[in-house]
Parts: sequence; C-alpha cells; structure tokens
Amino acid sequence: MRTTVGIIGAGPAGLLLARLLHRAGIDSVVLESRDRAYVEQRQRAGVLEQGTVDVLRAAGAGERMDREGLRHDGIELRFARRRHRVDFPALTGGRSVMVYAQTEVCKDLIALQLKEGGPLLFGAEALAVEGAGTDSPRVRFRREGRAGGEEDVLECEYVVGCDGSWGVARRAIPEELTRVFERTYPFGWLGILADVPPSHDELVYARHDRGFALLSMRSPVVSRLYLQVPEGTDAGTWSDVEIWDELERRFETADGWRLERGPITSKSVTPMRSHVHEPMRHGRLFLAGDAAHIVPPTGAKGLNLAVGDVVTFARALAHRKRTGSGDLLDSYSETCLRRVWQAERFSYEMTTMLHRSPDATPFEDRIQLAGLERLVSSRAAEQDLAEAYTGFSLE
Repeated sequence: MRTTVGIIGAGPAGLLLARLLHRAGIDSVVLESRDRAYVEQRQRAGVLEQGTVDVLRAAGAGERMDREGLRHDGIELRFARRRHRVDFPALTGGRSVMVYAQTEVCKDLIALQLKEGGPLLFGAEALAVEGAGTDSPRVRFRREGRAGGEEDVLECEYVVGCDGSWGVARRAIPEELTRVFERTYPFGWLGILADVPPSHDELVYARHDRGFALLSMRSPVVSRLYLQVPEGTDAGTWSDVEIWDELERRFETADGWRLERGPITSKSVTPMRSHVHEPMRHGRLFLAGDAAHIVPPTGAKGLNLAVGDVVTFARALAHRKRTGSGDLLDSYSETCLRRVWQAERFSYEMTTMLHRSPDATPFEDRIQLAGLERLVSSRAAEQDLAEAYTGFSLE
C-alpha cells in the first residue's frame, strides 16, 4: 500500500487529521489497532475549546455537535463553602466551550471518513515505523484475521503518530535525539458516569480540605463526576453510597445547594501526570496528541492539544503542496510545543490550585486558599483563567 500520509491511530486526532487532509486534496490511510465499536465507545475527554469547535465546524463535522452538544459560557469554582462563577464570554470577547464527548466526536468523524475519505483500517495494528529519517518512511502493520500473522507494509511520504503514549510512533525516534519532561502527582481521579441529570448546568470545580471534586456531564441526562483519591486507588473499593456521600461533602455550599444522586453505570481511576516529548518530529515522522504530550485532566486540554497538533500539520502540508516550501513542516515541533507548554502550565496551575496534597501543611493550605481568593477578586486573574480555559490560539 502507498499513500501520502500514513496516520497511526483513529482517535479524534487521527480521524480529524484524515478529514483535514481530505479537504485539502491530500490522500491518507488511517491504521487503527482496535475495532470500530471500541473506538466509538472509548470514554475520554468531553470539553471542547472554542478553537476545536470552530475547526470541527469548518471540517464539516459540526452538525450533530451543534445540535446535541452543550455550550457552556462559564465554570463555577467552589471553596470554603462559597460559589464563584467565571463568565467566559464577558472575559474573553465572546468565547465559550462545548461539552460534547470524545465518543461522539469520533462517531462523527468515522462516519465522514467512511463516506468520503481515504482508507480507514480497523483491526490494523502498527508494529513499527521504519525509515523515519528518510524521504520514504513506512509503517509495518498486521491486519486482524490474516492467516499466520502475515504483515503488511504502508509506504508513505509522511507518517503521523496519533497512537498515544504507548504507541510505536514515539519509539521510532532515537532516544539520543529526545528530551522527556515528566511529573507524576500523588493522587488520581475516581471518575463515575451516572444516569442522573447534572446537578448544575455548568462544570463545578471544588477545592475542599478532603480533596478536589469535579461536577461535569456527558448529556442532559448523564452526569460525569470525579473525586480526588490517593494514587493507586482501586475504584472497586469504593461503594456507590460512599462515592455519593463524599461528593456531597466536597460540593457542600452555604446556600443549601443539593447534589442529585442516581445509578452509577461505570467507575474508574485516572492517574494524574504530565509528560512532554521533545522534539515532536524526526525526519518525516510527526507526533501528535498523547504520543507527544500528556496533561492532567484538570484543565480539559488533552483532546484540544491534539486538535492543535493536527491542524498545524495539515496546514503545513497544504502549504508545502501549494507553494513547494517546507518551512512550516520544519517548524512543526516548535510551533506545537509553544502551545503545549502553555497548556502544561495552565493544567499544572489548575491542579495545584484545587487539589490538596497528601502531605500539605497548614501554611500550604492557607496559601492555596489565598490564591483562590485572589482569583475571584481580580478581574485580571480571572481573565487569565478564562482565556486559557477557552483555548490557546491555533495560529
């Protein structure tokens, strides 16, 4: 098989990239190790920045999002039993975010790719990227069902790894050419999905002496909630009643606000870590999304950063096709990393501002509360949060 761009991974990054390239008249092949049902049911992010929303609309993938997604014009911060709303449009010149689950983004993009785009191969496991530093990289892969484990080869002009932090793309970059920056937090998030309408119409970020809590949603009838728990916690050790009781304690307010309970349909624990791989390019191999960087979920940046990466690559390749210049491709890593490090900064600040460290001292607790007091009493501080939350420029 031959193509211009070989894309490893059919998450939102790989699927959106295939869509953007198709609209630019550039052919691609997408390799995905899992089946379609798995990709369409994989629960991940749910908050789309303004720039991500705009890109999906421009790519022709926004019709159902605009019909079923939930536009949010702010978030609520809670601490010391008080509530404070951050008004995004008022602070950012009209920007907002959209709550629309990653599962739905993938469904929309898969449908478009199968109808209009190039090959999308499910059950195609990428085994290795070869020749990344040459003009003719190739991806060795194995298709599900092939007798005797027979391998195939996809020959490309470019390879984009959208295959996550454990995929083969990142491993194809020589270790001596890379730098890795990491931080692991001593806590995780116990997340649940519950069949109950959200108890608030916007996301609620709560700082409490017992730990952080987040009220989110997937739809008008499905709630998504999180609790800060110690690192390594087994979700199965928490009963449904214990989870709801703890959420109620951490969301408590002085004005009598109530948390609605309902049947919990799933529970899992998400580790909290930051990871940045530099550079994001080696020869004609480009990394995008989790293959290059991980952010803690506090700032809702993961999916949105992946979108920024593939938009940058698609623009650069279209520019090369149109002008013959490879300047934008050459600056891909530098361009993406500027945005990545701003998102890492914001996610770090949100995480340390709202989570209580297991060994926090009374002094550190008071400093944390002072920071929150400063945020809600300063328009400049509040505007900085709103601008970062609604999204960094994709230009």
